[in-house]
Amino acid sequence: MFGIEDPGIWSAYLLGFGCLVFALYFGIRNWNKEDNNDKSKNIKKKNNE
Repeated sequence: MFGIEDPGIWSAYLLGFGCLVFALYFGIRNWNKEDNNDKSKNIKKKNNE
């Protein structure tokens, strides 16, 4: 398939595809999650109070 017979090449393709799927899952899951560790936001909130 695709003229590639070496299992090392196939494993690299599968690993790359797995990373792509994980990145999509992680990005969608954390799309609008508020970041509580951002110090600049915390400083602005304290100054406004």
